[in-house]
Amino acid sequence: MTQEPTPAPETPAPEAAETPEAPNPIEQAIAPGYAFEGAALELGGLMAGPDSLTGSTIRIPLGMLNRHGLVAGATGTGKTKTLQLLAEQLSAAGVPVFAADIKGDLSGLATAGEASDKLLARTKSVGQAWTATAFPVEYYALGGEGIGIPIRVTVTSFGPVLLSRVLGLNDTQESSLGLVFHYADKHGLPLLDLPDLRAVVQHLTSDEGKPELKELGGLSAATAGVILRELIAFSDQGADAFFGEPEFNSADLLQLAADGRGLINLVELPNLQDRPAIFSTFLMWLLADLFHDLPEIGDVDKPKLVFFFDEAHLLFNDASKPFLDQIAQTVRLIRSKGVGVFFVTQSPTDVPDAVLAQLGSRIQHQLRAHTPNDAKALKATVNTYPKSAYDDLGEVITTLGIGEAIVTVMGEKGAPTPVAWTRLRAPESLMAPSSPESMEATVKASPRHATYSEVVDRESAREMLAKKLEEGARADAEAAGTKAAEKPRSGPKSSGSGVRKDDGGGVGGVVSDVVKSSAFKQFMRTAAAEIARGMFGTARRRK
Repeated sequence: MTQEPTPAPETPAPEAAETPEAPNPIEQAIAPGYAFEGAALELGGLMAGPDSLTGSTIRIPLGMLNRHGLVAGATGTGKTKTLQLLAEQLSAAGVPVFAADIKGDLSGLATAGEASDKLLARTKSVGQAWTATAFPVEYYALGGEGIGIPIRVTVTSFGPVLLSRVLGLNDTQESSLGLVFHYADKHGLPLLDLPDLRAVVQHLTSDEGKPELKELGGLSAATAGVILRELIAFSDQGADAFFGEPEFNSADLLQLAADGRGLINLVELPNLQDRPAIFSTFLMWLLADLFHDLPEIGDVDKPKLVFFFDEAHLLFNDASKPFLDQIAQTVRLIRSKGVGVFFVTQSPTDVPDAVLAQLGSRIQHQLRAHTPNDAKALKATVNTYPKSAYDDLGEVITTLGIGEAIVTVMGEKGAPTPVAWTRLRAPESLMAPSSPESMEATVKASPRHATYSEVVDRESAREMLAKKLEEGARADAEAAGTKAAEKPRSGPKSSGSGVRKDDGGGVGGVVSDVVKSSAFKQFMRTAAAEIARGMFGTARRRK
């Protein structure tokens, strides 16, 4: 019997080596573009897909924020929270911030945030060490209509170009308004408020003012009438409260808190829907004033101020080409003053190409494409981005979740970074309005409250022109009296008293001459107008 061979013992199979996870191609393509060496603001975590977060962080170099930026997206997609996030980190870096608080939500920057399970889960997912923090805030109110410190500006400082934009004047009317400003400046007539401007227009079209105006080139009665009507309508919108003194000093926006953090300046805008032109043009005036006053400083490690221009479409709607050119020039040149400007609006197409081309950083929240116009705007938006690592950037933009955005910024070397789908960090301050009581306490504690809270009403164009008319009427009366005194006395004498009857050259004649004089008539018209304005409450209240 043949013996079967003994089987060889089995050799244990070697353990399979762990295969390292293949690097995500999207992360490989994008993350190196955000590896900055200098100080930067942390925006959030890089996403490779709808539910796929990578371990990389998306940032904006602090020194590039004066290259301006855009925050865009449909209503309810998180633009305000993004603005809050940026303002917090800028303040922490010692950079002052200016922003318009359209809905009142940004007032929560002054109050520490409130933790919740949902919030902490989100912050953990993007690697954020979240700490509830309150930030130094200054509250302002346009024209003093609200809780904040009043912001006013004189008509002279506002200027004819911006005022023409607010009033909706055409080129000819704008030129005529510029003539009025030139006349007031040449003759030392301060235009502090709208009644001052109306008084100068009325004077130049009166019998007394026409000779002076003729030397400047003339102002037609029809054009003057249009300007006066628009000024009255403007006053009816509440603009009287906005113009006057003390005039706001834009340098007050460049303040630091005692702990070295940048002061966050918030402007309250009540009834924005009723007067959008006042709001948008005021912000443009503020930018122009900063440009005029600040020195050239070139490139800096961090901006002197970052200015958030919310509801930017209001500024550009129906604007003339010269006005748009002026905006583009201001945005282009104010960078060298150390000021960064972020436009906040619903769609990038709201911003003209000349301005959009100067915006180095883009944070694009979800856009909706429910209509043909929406689809057209989406396509235009996608075309403005650099080449993307995502297969269909348009689809990504329409499917972004709340608090997510497509980001590209200007890198430290001046080149645009790759397009990055980003889950944004959460603000550390309160994501809701602060209480009115805390806001009022902040306002009263501010050193700028005493400077701007009380209205100043010094002598200006209106009073000076009224005085001039009064002096002219008095001079006419004196001239008429002198003429009457030099007139030969003739005619029958009265019996007994020695007083002759009035022949038209005595007291009665003098009064008649004065009453008939054009200067006296104009003075009475002005006085009547002043009385009417006082009765109907359209003039500024006097202290």
